Amino acid sequence: MNKEKITSSAGCPLPMGSFLKPGGVNFAVFSRHAAAVTLVLFKSGAEDPWAEIPLDPKINRTGHIWHILLHDLDLNLRYGYRMSGLYDPKGAGHFFSEKNLLLDPYAKALTGGSEWGAQYCRIGLCTPLSSFQRRCCIIGNDFDWEGDRPLNTPLEKSIIYELHVRGFTRHASSGVPHGGTYQGLVEKIPYLKKLGITAVELLPITEFNELELTNSNPLTKERLKNFWGYSSISFFAPKAAYAVNGRDGNQVREFKEMVKALHRAGIEVILDVVFNHTAEGGGDGPVISFRGLDNVIYYLLDPQSREYLNFSGCGNTVNCNHPLVRSLIMDCLRYWVVEMHVDGFRFDLASVLGRDQQGNVLSNPPMVEKIAEDPILAHTKIIAEAWDAAGLYQVGSFSTNRRWAEWNGKFRDDVRRFLCGHDDIVAPLATRLTGSADLYQDDGRSPCNSINFITSHDGFTLYDQVSYNEKHNLANGEDNRDGSNDNMSWNSGSEGPTKNAALEGLRLRRIKTFATILFLSQGVPMLVAGDEFGRTQQGNNNAYCQDNEISWLNWELAEQNHGLLRFFTQLIALRKKHPVFHRTDFFPATEENPEIEWQSLTPGKPDWSSSCKTLAFILHGKVANIRHDDDFFVLLNGGHTAEEFIIPAPPAGRLWHKLLDSAAPSPRDLVSEKNAPAVRATTITVESLAAMVFISKVVI
Repeated sequence: MNKEKITSSAGCPLPMGSFLKPGGVNFAVFSRHAAAVTLVLFKSGAEDPWAEIPLDPKINRTGHIWHILLHDLDLNLRYGYRMSGLYDPKGAGHFFSEKNLLLDPYAKALTGGSEWGAQYCRIGLCTPLSSFQRRCCIIGNDFDWEGDRPLNTPLEKSIIYELHVRGFTRHASSGVPHGGTYQGLVEKIPYLKKLGITAVELLPITEFNELELTNSNPLTKERLKNFWGYSSISFFAPKAAYAVNGRDGNQVREFKEMVKALHRAGIEVILDVVFNHTAEGGGDGPVISFRGLDNVIYYLLDPQSREYLNFSGCGNTVNCNHPLVRSLIMDCLRYWVVEMHVDGFRFDLASVLGRDQQGNVLSNPPMVEKIAEDPILAHTKIIAEAWDAAGLYQVGSFSTNRRWAEWNGKFRDDVRRFLCGHDDIVAPLATRLTGSADLYQDDGRSPCNSINFITSHDGFTLYDQVSYNEKHNLANGEDNRDGSNDNMSWNSGSEGPTKNAALEGLRLRRIKTFATILFLSQGVPMLVAGDEFGRTQQGNNNAYCQDNEISWLNWELAEQNHGLLRFFTQLIALRKKHPVFHRTDFFPATEENPEIEWQSLTPGKPDWSSSCKTLAFILHGKVANIRHDDDFFVLLNGGHTAEEFIIPAPPAGRLWHKLLDSAAPSPRDLVSEKNAPAVRATTITVESLAAMVFISKVVI
């Protein structure tokens, strides 16, 4: 019941969510099948409602949108909805119940959850589901952006750095006052600038419940947490626990402050967004929002059993190609771009976006096309993880629209295979080095559609890739069943930690060779935070639940492995300086004046046979008699023995200078161009699993 007089009027069906208007706050929520809707208001910290306002369908409903305008409302009030109607999960598929307080899908911030890992309690009360009894905040739009505008860094000039907001600075060694927060990331901007990356790609930062897991670490008995956050409660609301002060909607301001600070440093912000499923899980999961608002609209259900179709591997699949859900997703993306100033999105399990309401794969999915063609998103970066958990793998075929870039899983796999010494890999490697034309050229796309990566949050770190043959996930409490069994890794001769200097040297060499291939390939490189200084997850290749030193970056390694960090920093600078490494088109297939020339050990003689382990190539900086850049000669040895390469003659009037040798100790592994020694020899030995790079300079 109302405890104070509330003045209301009909309100408007758009925009959705809660929206400040002159004289009041407009509320609008969708439900096609609810018989009645009640807006519930709470005072901050109070357990019982301050007011419950039934919406009159004759006045407060337009089509399937329920709405009301409350005049002169205290903006510190919290809100949620109750829906009345049929409860018939196994028949009609509905979950309506007045007992459930439902979150507004358009809520811009939620109450509670401001302290990471703490059960959300109100006035001292906790229940098993209390983490989900959160409420929606009313958020204004009075932030001073101080003229902040999108950076619009061209994709071909982008270097993406994937990180976890909490894990990036949570470790005590981070040396920042506000570890594990948006502000902690801001405090590391000088490091990011020095490293040279152009964009951070943030693992999910929208609200999720880190306490939803029930499994425990079998060794420590500690209950595990959902660390990664691929379990959305709200698509619009930034996570309160990542703010220094995540109360009263302040998390929105702190997120904006982070974006503004990163933009000032010339660094873009890309969000990892999860529209393929939600935290409501399967049929036995909690009722938080979508399930109670209109289950049959928001989720894919089996037509007969009404069980949730599970293409996400997480219990449910969002009905992305329903027109209403398409509108929700587009509204969300526009909000993050227009109001929160983010620069792009990486779509988790993006192939789900291409399924129809029965789960079938569409040839031209409306959702995928809508994102690509939306005029507001025209300059944002859109990146697909082009597969889903049901086996649909669409790398190279996710969309023919040039706007869509893709995580290139084939680049990852082929480069890993090469540096494990596998057979039949040189020809595929050449294709990956030149931008994956086999995937993107036929339909008019470019190397920029390929996001090249060797590691990501999901799988081994780069150090673990050269240190483990097998996953070591027992700490996840799933008997080592979780995580991929096919890592295409090699431990370099001994599993896990070692004190053998020669073995550690081989691992370091391979890491630097991986990095050389990544940053000197055509396409857009993506680096995972900490790989640049040898971070390890102790062989865990699925650290989704490890909120501890397995996942946190140990910044002491940046000093211990300062030579490796220097190598990455110099390599990034080399890529950024020379346009031959970031073309916007594929190499033309021409015998006359080729722009790239291949060889194995002998100039002009590539060896594409299955047993070959060596590959080298010249990138010509002079094209059509116009010099755009220096020339580069890159040598790669994926075999387990050293190989002697014959060096091709340099271009007329120039000499080769040795710039990079991944087998050499720091700082001789990568020297500055002015200090690169001239090479007049006709042959050069490249160590096993190593890379060398030469640059041509004018003879003085």
